[in-house]
Amino acid sequence: MSRHGALYQDVVPFSSRYYDKGKFGRIFPSLPPFAQDTQKVREALKDIGKKGGIMDAKDEMDQSPADLITNPVLQTGNPNSPVMSAGMTFLGQFIDHDITFDPTSSLERQSDPEFIENFRTPSLGLDNVYGSGPGASPHLYDQSDGLGIKMLLHPLGSKGKDNIDKFDLPRNSQNTALIGDPRNDENLIVSQLQVLFLRFHNVIVDAIRVKHPTKSPSVVFNEAQELVRWHYQWIILHEFLPALCGQDVVDDVVKNGRKFYEWHNSPYIPVEFSVAAYRFGHSQIRPSYRANFGITNKPNPTPFFADIFDFSISPAHADPDDLRGGKRLDRRFLDWHTFFNLGDGSMRPNKLIDIKLSSPLFQLPGFASADIISLASRNLLRSLTFNLPSGQRVAHAMR
Repeated sequence: MSRHGALYQDVVPFSSRYYDKGKFGRIFPSLPPFAQDTQKVREALKDIGKKGGIMDAKDEMDQSPADLITNPVLQTGNPNSPVMSAGMTFLGQFIDHDITFDPTSSLERQSDPEFIENFRTPSLGLDNVYGSGPGASPHLYDQSDGLGIKMLLHPLGSKGKDNIDKFDLPRNSQNTALIGDPRNDENLIVSQLQVLFLRFHNVIVDAIRVKHPTKSPSVVFNEAQELVRWHYQWIILHEFLPALCGQDVVDDVVKNGRKFYEWHNSPYIPVEFSVAAYRFGHSQIRPSYRANFGITNKPNPTPFFADIFDFSISPAHADPDDLRGGKRLDRRFLDWHTFFNLGDGSMRPNKLIDIKLSSPLFQLPGFASADIISLASRNLLRSLTFNLPSGQRVAHAMR
């Protein structure tokens, strides 16, 4: 066995001095890192995560996006999940962006999680939607009518499968989304999930105003925000987690509580979770999706099939034939029938949680030429810079 795969018993990660103070921390601070951070180890991890390597599902990207979805022959190396819909992947991404945001750590240097600020609160409070609120984040809000505080949205002028008006995120002149978390515009699907929550808030504001017309705008906003948060948390507990973990596991945790994760003054995010375990969602991403069934208020609506990312398309393209974010055009919206079970038989599954990633994820767009553009390699290197123990060590500690 080569030395870069060895365990180093004499290397102990940084102790969790901020264990009770709500930043990042460790559940298992006494476990040794899976490897030392050397150039040899780094090259080995890059090799494991490279395009065409052992983690690449080797999807036939010369085939059409529609065929990658509908032709079972093209899915043998990248099987579908039997239990989760395509949208659950991006709901998981949305949840991640709600509870963790680390813009300061680097793939090039060691990181002490106890010194890294988490720019989110791990309370499932929709920080990524509401930002710091109407007072501190006024650019997110529409307060023009003086009757209620709504979220800004931009109508696309398009209607989808159910003849419903479609919207985009508010954007500045450079197409940068004006939202509570810039990562929620990384791809069209999570971007449209953000739109969904913004619209939901606005609908609830309207409903409260009809029922209680004399309430002040701030009271209406607070009540709407609370209801949106409750619905979001209900979805996580009753739909997302059972589909992911199984109802028995969810019931056990709700009834018997936590076994390994403890906190004192404020909850913290374990790096064993944020840097490692929760990244299972990358394995669920399909190489391509049907975003919608076409613009139904225009002649001859054509379904919009596209790869999740196409590295060969210029970042400057106004309407690329992939699902990257940061773009606005009338066809760039979602019909949710593909992503969640709305009862019409259109839902598609996500990919199986396994050791493979869909091929477009090995050439991420938007990075400088010298950057590492494989998502698999980036994940592996990040685990190294955080001195994470091996999965086997963690599993043994949890027996």
